[in-house]
Amino acid sequence: MNFLTSVVVSLIAISAVLVVGVIGGAIPALHPVFGVVIPVAALAVFILGFVWRVLSWAKSPVPFSIATTCGQQKSLPWIKQDKLENPSTKWQVAARMALEILTFRSLFRNTKMQFQAQGVKIAYGWELWLWVAALAFHYAFLTVVIRHLRFFLEPIPFPIRILDTLDGFLQIGLPGILISGFVLFGAAGYLLLRRWLIPNVRYISLPADYFPLFLILSIAGTGLLMRYVVRVDVVKIRELTLGIASLHFTVPDGLGIFFFVHLFLVSVLLAYFPFSKLMHLGGIFMSPTRNLRANTREFRHENPWNPKVHFHTYEEYEDEFRDRMIEAGLPVDKMPVSAADGAEKE
Repeated sequence: MNFLTSVVVSLIAISAVLVVGVIGGAIPALHPVFGVVIPVAALAVFILGFVWRVLSWAKSPVPFSIATTCGQQKSLPWIKQDKLENPSTKWQVAARMALEILTFRSLFRNTKMQFQAQGVKIAYGWELWLWVAALAFHYAFLTVVIRHLRFFLEPIPFPIRILDTLDGFLQIGLPGILISGFVLFGAAGYLLLRRWLIPNVRYISLPADYFPLFLILSIAGTGLLMRYVVRVDVVKIRELTLGIASLHFTVPDGLGIFFFVHLFLVSVLLAYFPFSKLMHLGGIFMSPTRNLRANTREFRHENPWNPKVHFHTYEEYEDEFRDRMIEAGLPVDKMPVSAADGAEKE
C-alpha cells in the first residue's frame, strides 16, 4: 500500500468518525447513546482488550535469554560489567526498564543514516528531535488523561489539583492556558509530518500508523476548541461524567455538538487501543528483549517445553552394527564374544 492510499484511507476513516459524532450530537434522541452507552461500552472494550492482550503475551513461552544488549556482559571478575546494558540481576533489569519507560533511553540513542558528498559518503546523525517529540507527546498525553480525572472524582484529589495548577501556570486571560493540550497537539502533528516528509519512514507507513495520529489530533483539536473557542457548560459535563463514574447515568441538556464529537472520538480511541500499535503501552512491560536478565554466560538456558527425546548413543549404534563394522574393517570398542574368545586362544 503506497503513501497516498494509506493517507486517504486514514482520512476517510477519521472523517467517518467525525460525521458519526456530529450526527450523535445533533440528534437529541441519540444523546443517551453517545453520552453513556458508547463511552461505557468503549471503556469495557478497552479494559477487557488490554487485559486479554497482556495475558496472551504473558502466556507466551520465553525459555531463553534474548535481551537486547550492547554492553559488556557479566563474566570474569576482572572484566567490568555494563549493568544497565547487560543486567544480570532483577534490580538491574528494573533500573533498565525504568529508564526505558520514563526517559525512552533507547530512542534517545537512536541514529539515522544518510548519504553525503553526492551519495558517496555515509554519515550517521543523532535523532534528537524524534526523542524530544516522543517524550513530549507521551508526557503531555499522560498529563491530559490525569487532568481529566477531575471530571470523574468528587472531591478532586489534591495531586490532580496540583497537576492542574502546574499545567496552567501561564495564566494569560480566561480561561487559563493549559500547556499539555498544545504540547500534545504539536507533538502529534510533528510525528505525523515526520511520516510524510521523511522518504524511508513514509515508505513503511501504513493506515495503522496514520489513523491513530489523525484520531489523537482530532481529540486534541476538539478539546482545544471547547476550552478556548466554543464555550461548553463544564458543570453539565461534570454532571454527566460523575453519573457515569457512580453508575447513576444521566445526560443533561445543552451539552453541545462539539462535546459529543469529542466524547465519541475518545470512545473510538479507547475501543481501538487494545487492537492497535498503541498497545506498546502494555507491551513494553512484557517485552523479553527488555525484561530478561542477560546471563547466558552465567547460566545454561534449556527449553523446558521440548519433548524428551531418546538419543541413539554410540554404544547402541555399535551394538547394532558391530558385525558389519568388523566385516568392513572398521575399529570397534567391543569385540563380539566369539571373536574375543578366539583372540584369547591365539
